Amino acid sequence: MTRRQKIQRRIRKKVSGTALRPRMAVYRSNSQIYAQLIDDIAGKTIMSASSREDGILDKKATKIEKAAMVGQLLAKKALDAGIKTIAFDRGGYLYHGRIKALADGARGEKLDDGTNELLQF
Repeated sequence: MTRRQKIQRRIRKKVSGTALRPRMAVYRSNSQIYAQLIDDIAGKTIMSASSREDGILDKKATKIEKAAMVGQLLAKKALDAGIKTIAFDRGGYLYHGRIKALADGARGEKLDDGTNELLQF
């Protein structure tokens, strides 16, 4: 088991999503970033966004800027669906760089985690 997987398990003990407050799970590859809102009780993904979507993929921007765009896009989708609060799951990644940019992008669109600060485990 890798270091990230151990951290991921430790986070998942504490963070869980419901239909009203879904968990925002983040996956970061070398070139792309993906985020999804998950209802853990039903075991379903509510919605997702990634840097491979049409509005983001063709833009000439850095990976950090694209991560912020993904956060904004997912926040807009969530607010349109009536979701105002989330539980942020950083997926075992350190909270800086692209992960922080994605969270800030979502927070900039008024998507909140309910405590006015993101959970950082």
